[in-house]
Amino acid sequence: MSDLTMALVGNPNSGKTTLFNALTGARLAVGNWPGVTVERKAGRLRSAKDVILQDLPGTYSLSPYSSEELVTRDFLLQGHPTKVINVVDATNLERNLYLTLQVMEAGLPLVLALNMMDVLAKQDRREINLKKLSYALQVPVIGISALRKTNLEALIATAQQPGAGQYPYPEYDPRVESAISMIALQLTALPEADRRWTAIHLFERDTQVQAQVRLTDAQRLDIEQTIATAEQLFGDAADAILVNARYDFIARVIAMSVIDQGDFVESVSDKIDRVVTNRWLALPLFAAVMWAVYYLSIQTVGTMGSDWLNDTVFGNWLPGVATHWLRAWAVAPWLQGLIVDGLIGGIGAILGFLPQIMMLFLCLGVLEDCGYMARIAFVMDRLFHRFNLSGKAFIPMLIATGCGVPGIMATRTIESERDRRMSIMLTTFMPCSAKLTVIALVAGTFFPQQSWVAPSAYFISILAVVCSGIYLKKTRLFAGPPAPFVMELPAYHLPKLSNLGRSVWQRAAAFVHKAGTIIFLSCVALWFLANFNWRLQLVPQNQSLLRGLGELLAPVFAPLGFGDWRAAVATVAGLIAKENCVGTLHIAFGPGNFGDQLRGAYAPMAGYAFLVFNLLCAPCFAAIGTMYKEFGDGKWTWYAVGYQTAVAYLLSVLVYQLSRLALGTLTLAGAGWLVAATALIGYGLFVKRERPALAVA
Repeated sequence: MSDLTMALVGNPNSGKTTLFNALTGARLAVGNWPGVTVERKAGRLRSAKDVILQDLPGTYSLSPYSSEELVTRDFLLQGHPTKVINVVDATNLERNLYLTLQVMEAGLPLVLALNMMDVLAKQDRREINLKKLSYALQVPVIGISALRKTNLEALIATAQQPGAGQYPYPEYDPRVESAISMIALQLTALPEADRRWTAIHLFERDTQVQAQVRLTDAQRLDIEQTIATAEQLFGDAADAILVNARYDFIARVIAMSVIDQGDFVESVSDKIDRVVTNRWLALPLFAAVMWAVYYLSIQTVGTMGSDWLNDTVFGNWLPGVATHWLRAWAVAPWLQGLIVDGLIGGIGAILGFLPQIMMLFLCLGVLEDCGYMARIAFVMDRLFHRFNLSGKAFIPMLIATGCGVPGIMATRTIESERDRRMSIMLTTFMPCSAKLTVIALVAGTFFPQQSWVAPSAYFISILAVVCSGIYLKKTRLFAGPPAPFVMELPAYHLPKLSNLGRSVWQRAAAFVHKAGTIIFLSCVALWFLANFNWRLQLVPQNQSLLRGLGELLAPVFAPLGFGDWRAAVATVAGLIAKENCVGTLHIAFGPGNFGDQLRGAYAPMAGYAFLVFNLLCAPCFAAIGTMYKEFGDGKWTWYAVGYQTAVAYLLSVLVYQLSRLALGTLTLAGAGWLVAATALIGYGLFVKRERPALAVA
């Protein structure tokens, strides 16, 4: 017997992925913004292993404008699922039913999962009669709560019933139906079951369907005349006519099945949003929240665990134990050095920041799960639009605070190809978990009593994004108005401990796994380079391969304040994985008090410039590979890497040389660099004029 396939579809933030996790036992990411699912994910039902469940990207419609909408539509139409489970947010029925109608237009076997019924009950503003809703749509409707796992057995039982989910096509305004029927008569080459859906999309001038359907010139002319007649009759564009027809149908369904008891009653979420999304208070409040997040993670709570790991476990105990046993076993001195200084010192310097990273993930997880981060996306949309940027670009940047790879992939939710490509270029400016090791190192070593340093990295990233948007939108490659941003704001709710625990554990485990694989191999290679010369002889670090390579690169970073071979090789090693910046510095300085060594080698603002450069420059190889995949073009990837590195260099020069100017230690050469950096940035932001847009292939 062949496996059955069920597809989960729904609007972004309708609880689709939460339901998928509950039904399959999977642990996919759950978030309160679009783009969490950017590719379809598959899993088998816990209760029926012969049923494969597909979690499709969230979409508001099947008239695709972005790549994740294409993924959903293509699977529904070409994957031939046995049953479609449409996850509908019960607290926003009107908006969600628009997608439901489009699924029904395709004639796919359908079951409605009316999610968040528990939230609806708490609001006490609306009552939905499920039987009447089912009667109005002629499809099964099951009320559930995916978060609380309520009534999921009934949903699956209904979905597995043979014949369940069959229904007549929804019928719209008779004049619209007449036009659709006339178009369908021209589609004689198509199977009868496909004609109505194709006719509807030809009526709304869906360019993809127009390109796929083979028609004679006479048929195309006849269809165009039918559409033109309808437009003249309604006095509106064809796609708008169909949108209005769908919403008229939804209004009739709502009138039949919903009782509104408090249309004008302000909910708790509405009251909170009056402050959180206030035009004047939103950004200062966001700055205060992010300061608190980084203060807890880097300066206080997270630091307690990191100090213990760095000073006790990896600083004294583990190296001491390892050295004792290695000497007792008469292990060769070079191998002792590799294990103690290379592996324990290098990897330990990175793993020591794990408590701070876990604390950051916990804080961000609370903000995501309660619904606050969705509001920040809304607030940043207002800010971004002032600078001609798409507000939707901020969502991938939020995701990139965990890892740049899924952040880059989440740009698929952006409809405009220009805006999507620009977002790919800018997303990795955000401080991911790997960059947090550099932030924590600089903040803890050079500015231990300064709470502004760690959160400033977050705001420098946003500043780099905004300034880049101003500049790039003036170029021919990215000119043009940004795409509009539509997003549902979820109701506030208390974070679920199981979701928080799973999120922190998965991210921390990924960090440790990376330390045990990529960074492990990097530390071995770096220790070898730091202890051998070109003749492969064991030598002091001052005569090593690593120093020789570093000294070739060091002059490039001199205007940034860290023109030292150790910082230079650490920066280059960060291309493999950003955590390597810390591990490489530890290996390059060798045994001794790491913090004292850093403070003795670099000025505090040179350390801060090192942080700024590694925060904004080209990301790790994994992220660069993802950029190449999303661009589909090596040339665009080189553009992105080059631009990121140039921005990082200019801002780092500005940071370091301005600090020297403030301290009265600015040299003539430094003044030249400061003037050059200021002039380039000023030209891009204030002088350069906008160029007309060019078509982007």
